[in-house]
Amino acid sequence: MVVLSKIYTKTGDHGETALGNGARVAKFTTRVEAYGTSDELNSIVGMARLSADGDLDDALSRIQNDLFDLGADLCLPEMDKDSDREWEPLRMHDSQVARLESEIDAMNAKLEPLRSFILPGGSPLSAHLHHCRTVARRAERLTVELATVEEVNGAAVKYLNRLSDWFFVAARIANDEGKADVLWVPGANRT
Repeated sequence: MVVLSKIYTKTGDHGETALGNGARVAKFTTRVEAYGTSDELNSIVGMARLSADGDLDDALSRIQNDLFDLGADLCLPEMDKDSDREWEPLRMHDSQVARLESEIDAMNAKLEPLRSFILPGGSPLSAHLHHCRTVARRAERLTVELATVEEVNGAAVKYLNRLSDWFFVAARIANDEGKADVLWVPGANRT
C-alpha cells in the first residue's frame, strides 16, 4: 500500500530523482523521461474521460491503471535482479497487450476501412484520444530509446505500441464510428 503523508521532500531540488531501486539519477535521463511521459499520458487520458461514457470510459479507466503499472515497471531498472528482490516488482505483462489487441479488434469491426488518412478532431472525445495517441507514441519512442542502452521489459514496449493503435481506433469510434472522421485532403490548400 502506498502512503503519502508528506508531498514535498526537497530531495529533488538539485535536479535528481530516485528510481524504484533507490538509485539517484538526473531528472532528464531517458528512463525518467519515459516514465514521466507515461504519467503525462495518464493525465491526458483523464481529460479524455471527461467526454467518455459507458464501455469506452471503462476501457480508459483500465488504461489509466495500466499506465501506473507501466510507470512502476519503467522506474525500476535492472530486471536481471528481479528474482533477488525482497518483493516481486510490478512489470507489464503480455496479457495487458492481448487485452488491448482484443479491444482494438472489437472496435475496428464496427468501422469501415480507411481510404484516406484522417486529421485529429471531429468530436471533443476524438480530439482528446488523438492527443493521447501522439503522447503514447512519444512515450514509446523514449522507451525504445531507453532499451538501446538499458534493459527494458519487452511487454512495456509492446503495450505502448498497441496503446497508440488503441487510441487511434477509439478516436474513430468516438467520431460516430468513423462517420464523422475528418479526412485529409492532400494538397488541398495549394495555390
